[in-house]
Amino acid sequence: MDNLGLVFISETVGTAMLLLLGGGVVANAILKGTKGNGGGWLLINFGWGLAVFTGVLVSVYSGAQINPAVTLGLIVNGLMEGATIPWGAYAVSLVGQMLGAFIGATLMWVVYKDHIDAEEDPGKKLGIFSTGPEIRNYGLNFVTEVIATFVLVFAILSFGLAGNEVSTFTGLAVALIVISIGASLGGPTGYAINPARDLGPRIAHAILPIKGKGSSDWSYSWVPVFGPLLGGALAGVLAPVLLIAAA
Repeated sequence: MDNLGLVFISETVGTAMLLLLGGGVVANAILKGTKGNGGGWLLINFGWGLAVFTGVLVSVYSGAQINPAVTLGLIVNGLMEGATIPWGAYAVSLVGQMLGAFIGATLMWVVYKDHIDAEEDPGKKLGIFSTGPEIRNYGLNFVTEVIATFVLVFAILSFGLAGNEVSTFTGLAVALIVISIGASLGGPTGYAINPARDLGPRIAHAILPIKGKGSSDWSYSWVPVFGPLLGGALAGVLAPVLLIAAA
């Protein structure tokens, strides 16, 4: 990761692809009049998993982080193991992730604009951009995001998924992990497990001229940002101990 400009482009493109396809499958499943309307939770789970797979494939150059929680987990893990931290590369990765998430969500809006405009329920309009709880309990919602993201980042660290070690196999493995998290732990909050995945599209929802869009639910927005960050950091702390112990 020597060229910071290429790292930035790699993370931006990968995260944009993630949000275009991930937001797209939600839109296809829940918006009125789409071909996939009523496709259900498993369609969304598999769609998000394949969106992750695609995002990983197109961002191999930067290590395919495409998630600030993963980036933070790698930083903390590196500090725990006494490694040299490429601070510049991680910083531009974070900026690229946020920009890419916004771009991906905006492109998804362009694709589904007519269906978004036709949808009467403002909650569904927001739901294709960002996550929200089925039962609003900020404490438990936060803990759910911490646990789910811990599973993701801990598993990624077990693969040593960093830098040029990314491969088609590891990308597929992470995609399957995301599908598993969605199917198992995604029910309460919609499993953001990625601060950029939620915040970038939420900003897009607030800015874009969406007909009848309603609130962007900023009162909840801290949960899918700080919950995943804490989960990623905990994975970075515990991985060197628990993975070595398991070995």
